[in-house]
Amino acid sequence: MASGREDVFIAGVAETPLGKVTDQTELSMIALACREALDEAGMTPRDVGGLFVSVSGRQPVAEVAEYLGVEPSYVDSTDIGGASFEAYVHHAFAAVQAGRCEVALIAYASRQRSLRSRVMGLGQDRSLSGQFEAPFGLPRPIGNYALIAARHMHQYGTTEDQMAGVAVAARQWAAMNPKAWVRAPLTKHEVLESPYVAEPLRTLDCCLLTDGGGAAVVTTAARARDARKSAVRVLGMGEKVTHWMVSQIPDPTVTPGVASSRQAYGMAGVVPDDMDVVLLYDNFTIAVIMQLEDLGFCRKGEGGVFAAPERIGPGGKLPVNPMGGGLSYNHPGMLGLLLIVEAVRQLRGEAGLRQVTDPQLAVVHGIGGACFGSAATLVLSSN
Repeated sequence: MASGREDVFIAGVAETPLGKVTDQTELSMIALACREALDEAGMTPRDVGGLFVSVSGRQPVAEVAEYLGVEPSYVDSTDIGGASFEAYVHHAFAAVQAGRCEVALIAYASRQRSLRSRVMGLGQDRSLSGQFEAPFGLPRPIGNYALIAARHMHQYGTTEDQMAGVAVAARQWAAMNPKAWVRAPLTKHEVLESPYVAEPLRTLDCCLLTDGGGAAVVTTAARARDARKSAVRVLGMGEKVTHWMVSQIPDPTVTPGVASSRQAYGMAGVVPDDMDVVLLYDNFTIAVIMQLEDLGFCRKGEGGVFAAPERIGPGGKLPVNPMGGGLSYNHPGMLGLLLIVEAVRQLRGEAGLRQVTDPQLAVVHGIGGACFGSAATLVLSSN
């Protein structure tokens, strides 16, 4: 980390109620998670000076502030999809270092399962740019990722069996997480027998549809000393946005994670081999394979072979998404904040049966947009 910069920490994290939430609103879910995260940080709502809430959660930042009873002097509702929350840590880091706030609160909640608010988006994009793709009827986002998967398979020989292995590894981890939505054993055969949704992606190649969310507290080193649990240091960050429409992807087999991860590694002074635990946005199995390539864990085109359950699952050399990820744990519309929650818990050593042995460094990587259009990466340290 560059000299002269004040260290910044994540001092508290929490999940909202998860799965199918019928007795809460999104605002009350956010409030529950924020109260728990602030309590972990040894703080109260009165300490909050910055508030970061994604507009994709349908809760305007001012409404969340009012509901929580806080009056922030610094706010951000930047929306780059599921990567927004890793980007918020980046922005909160900058705000804290600039003295704009000492305590930044990041929050999100969704009840898309209970409200049945998630739509496939078949031919419904009426945006200025999207109108040119909508007439072709490609379902967003799964159709876009199916195109990307097909190209990766064609160019590098990636197979459906290899993608199925990613789903199996996620389920193996989820079996050890009592909060995971799906914990039953899963085999490659079952993945490959599940029906296509958008070829070559099958039902079990796709993430869950759940309610959920979370909260995280970003603060100064001085304030982090008051935390009730060990605070986790933010070592490096990066973000990148490249496109919106699938037709405008610079290269379907390369994601903006190449740039965002290099920024984060460079700032932290680390390399991929230094990482002890990896948190990746697994909206689809192909996404894990491509992120492992683009974050430097293997060469481009080798991700399918690399992402074997024996390597990324329990007992493997590179633990990926030890809570079960979006494929088996929870996926409330946007997963990025829950990746941060799990990384902090792993680095604290409080993940129970799924705990990775003595992790010191974690990389957290979010993606966003309907087709790998944005990415944001964090490197976190336990000391």
